[in-house]
Amino acid sequence: MEGETLWIIDDDMVSQFAMTYKIGQVHPHYNITTFYTVKEALDHLRKCWKSKKGLPDKLLLDLGLPDLDGWDFLMELEKIGVNISPFDIYIVSAFTNSTDRKRAKSHPLIKDYFDKPLNKNAVDRIFA
Repeated sequence: MEGETLWIIDDDMVSQFAMTYKIGQVHPHYNITTFYTVKEALDHLRKCWKSKKGLPDKLLLDLGLPDLDGWDFLMELEKIGVNISPFDIYIVSAFTNSTDRKRAKSHPLIKDYFDKPLNKNAVDRIFA
């Protein structure tokens, strides 16, 4: 498991810190990279996709982001050619919205949906 990578896409610094800290307590070997915007993450992802290097093993995605949101990120993944994700994508959102939950459960790229803040049970499920 050494050297595995997790990306967090969330515009809230406190949420990023809390997720990084919680995951680091249980899985300190994971390399965690954070992004504040979908554009920033997509730019990095495109570089990794071309070289087939540096892709994350897991990705935590907030839905409520400015400019491009989490759903836009998923649409862009499909445009890049990611129809079956080479990494596990988990939605982590502060807003419990039944429409988003239903949409996430039926989306082929999304593995699961969690409320913020992540608790130990959620982290255990992500890394099960």
